[in-house]
Amino acid sequence: MNAAASPAYPLTIYFDASCAICAAEMRHMKSRDAASRLHLVDCSPAAFDDGPAPRNALMAAIHVKDAQGEVFVGVPAIRLCRSAVGLSSGSVLLDLPLVAPLADRAYALLARNRYRIPRWLAARLAGRVAPSCDDGQCRL
Repeated sequence: MNAAASPAYPLTIYFDASCAICAAEMRHMKSRDAASRLHLVDCSPAAFDDGPAPRNALMAAIHVKDAQGEVFVGVPAIRLCRSAVGLSSGSVLLDLPLVAPLADRAYALLARNRYRIPRWLAARLAGRVAPSCDDGQCRL
């Protein structure tokens, strides 16, 4: 997305709701979504096949599709979501030539290792953490 263009709302966000950090962050975004610009789609069920990319790609990184069908992945997708709900997108900082590649690498590292992050740290990173559900048994 170029800096002059505005995304077409609503944004459809494909995210892994089985990830505590992802779920908490999306709950936070949705709680700030007074203009109803975000539509959340959980792509974590094994049978999910209704996204803009194959399920394994959707599970590897957040994907956002705007109302015109343009798809954003990873850090650009997160920035778009944050801007849609009035949060700082970090765009100026994240677009700096040396910072942008580091942000992309940091996101990829976090996304790859998100299930290894202890729940206490996930809570610090994303606020209140979603319930944990294993084998149909959910606990807070």
